[in-house]
Amino acid sequence: MKHTQRSDRGEPGIDSLDFIADLRKIVGRRHVLTRPASTYRYRRGYRFGAGAVQAVVRPGSLVELWRVAQACTRAGKIVIMQAANTGLTGGSTPDGNDYDRDIVLIGTLRLSGIHLIDQGRQVVCLPGATLNVLETLLSRIGREPHSVIGSSCIGASVLGGISNNSGGALIQRGPAFTEMALFGRVGIDGRLQLVNHLGIELGEEPELVLSRVEKGEFTAQDVRAAGKGHDADYARRIRDVDADTPARFNADAARWFEAAGCAGKLIVFAVRLDTFEKQKDPAVFYIGTNETDELERIRRDILTTFDELPIAGEYIHREAFDIAETYGKDTFAMIRYFGTRRLPLFFALKARFDIIAQRVPFLPTHLSDRLLQAVSRLLPQQVAPRVREYRDRFEHHLMLKVSSNMRSSAEQYLKEFFTHNSGDFFQCSNDEGARAFLHRFAAAGAAVRYRAVHSDTVEDIVALDIALRRNDRAWFEKLPAEIENKITLKLYYGHFFCHVMHQDYAVRKGYDAMAVEHEMLPLLDQRGARYPAEHNFGHLYEAPSAMLAHYRELDPCNCFNPGIGKAAKKRNWVAESVEGCDASR
Repeated sequence: MKHTQRSDRGEPGIDSLDFIADLRKIVGRRHVLTRPASTYRYRRGYRFGAGAVQAVVRPGSLVELWRVAQACTRAGKIVIMQAANTGLTGGSTPDGNDYDRDIVLIGTLRLSGIHLIDQGRQVVCLPGATLNVLETLLSRIGREPHSVIGSSCIGASVLGGISNNSGGALIQRGPAFTEMALFGRVGIDGRLQLVNHLGIELGEEPELVLSRVEKGEFTAQDVRAAGKGHDADYARRIRDVDADTPARFNADAARWFEAAGCAGKLIVFAVRLDTFEKQKDPAVFYIGTNETDELERIRRDILTTFDELPIAGEYIHREAFDIAETYGKDTFAMIRYFGTRRLPLFFALKARFDIIAQRVPFLPTHLSDRLLQAVSRLLPQQVAPRVREYRDRFEHHLMLKVSSNMRSSAEQYLKEFFTHNSGDFFQCSNDEGARAFLHRFAAAGAAVRYRAVHSDTVEDIVALDIALRRNDRAWFEKLPAEIENKITLKLYYGHFFCHVMHQDYAVRKGYDAMAVEHEMLPLLDQRGARYPAEHNFGHLYEAPSAMLAHYRELDPCNCFNPGIGKAAKKRNWVAESVEGCDASR
């Protein structure tokens, strides 16, 4: 006799086997994963977060995604949407096993469509479209997406950036944002509704709307002006270097609009975004100094006195430089020689290897990382020689990327600046500049590798994503001794002109990493910093009350990605399940 569960709404529940059978009818048997080994790489975060799921479902069309979401809603399931699973705070995976309902994780990478609008000045992206593919597509017509390199290196999705207000490295473009989206939401009545705010006429019937947008079955006449496609105000905000608040951070209510900043509390089917003209022949200046104030003065001078903003300004500290050079060399080399398109496949193969290795009791933990680290030692030096020389001379490093129009004025400014200061700079060749930025972006993954290889001395990684005040001149952190003694390694790197810093700490064996993090956060509060800056609250950060209210408004039943921002995981946002869907409870 089959075991029949009861749903959380109190009505006779759908039998688990029947529910799985329904999902298989929608997407096909091979795209419904239920065995723990087959779901492992989906339900475990890239850096943080893990938990059990009833199933991982991989729809092959937007109509299938709609039907899966309907089935999950009717059955009272939790839905977690996931694209590339590259997040750093566990925001697209379960967090433990203390949920009050079964979890269905929906993987969207099969839904990878991208449509150009107005000769590529705008795009419509489906849930599985990645920044890398979008960047490649737009480069053929001389345009770029909101973000390039950085997170796109490891296959991050376009919709993931929008959902999390991800900031990216590009100074002129601000956090990922749009007011135009096609999404599903569950209302107070518990029913899934489709909302079309794309500004594209697609009809009324949900499955017709979804089919047409997926196939690109719309004309220029169907497209109308419907809202902002990026954060056009950011250039003004970042120039205000005397403001006592950060330029961008995740909990900024001005950057929330339906899909933008939803953190998975909606089922987002498509977004419409602006694109940007690609800069031709940009220049990269590599700057080194032992005085943090010199970098801050450069930041303030360029933001306030130049007519044009730089393209990017990336910071890395010497210790992060060394760790990236040692523990990120294989990632660096793979991107340098093969590009970024193969990285998602690489990570998938690595996850499958980890699953197999875990079944063999006598094999060491993190075997794949240990093997890759051994292989990386055989690789040739990846960092350019002149950059490596600056590592020996200077503690603090800044990569400044400017347009061809700004090249001459930036070079003249730097020459004059370092005539009277202690640091130095040089203009990179194209190869040196590309390698310098690759090295900077290898730092984030290097911390994960370091933890895996040194698991005997490292308890865990604390990864903070911090937005400093625009007027904060003392931007470089100095920890008190009682915290410093619990840490074996500190990695500092970030988007310097935006005053967004990524700070990773390897916590000594025997200390609780979460407790160490809680010791650090009040110090950031005292400095007026906001966190996270661009990586979603996930299950690491406690969301402020205004953001929790925003989540409750988007998802009154708490059926999508519950627990985000350390909020309630229970249905209806309460401590235990109740009948109905009364969002006021």
